Amino acid sequence: MGRRTDRPSRPADRQIYRRRAVARSKAQRLVESLCKVCRALPGTTEDVKWEHHLVFSVGGRMYAIFETSGELPLSMKASPGAFEQLSAQEGVIPAPYLARAQWIQVREADALPRQMLVELIEESHALIAAKLSKRRREQLGIE
Repeated sequence: MGRRTDRPSRPADRQIYRRRAVARSKAQRLVESLCKVCRALPGTTEDVKWEHHLVFSVGGRMYAIFETSGELPLSMKASPGAFEQLSAQEGVIPAPYLARAQWIQVREADALPRQMLVELIEESHALIAAKLSKRRREQLGIE
């Protein structure tokens, strides 16, 4: 029987390993709960794009992007004022390739409170849905 190489042997290294495992599982739980929020929003569809991104859309337009691994980062559209404020916070950056459209990327589970993330996802959905035609919004059941 050989030694397991996926776990460190020194006590100090074990603590770091455990902290990372706890942080990883916390991020996974957060992502799972936020995906449920997205699925509950009216007119939402989900699909995998670019091989490893779970994308939530309304009317064919993206409003939230998650990693398919169930880990962070999470990207979403923000209002102009919120974009500037949120981008200045630690753990939140302008989303790569989407910053010009005022998207943010949350990179750490503790960067923002869960309730704020839920509100930001709902706002992202509303911002994208508002750009759809009135007829399309009615078809999707959006006010």
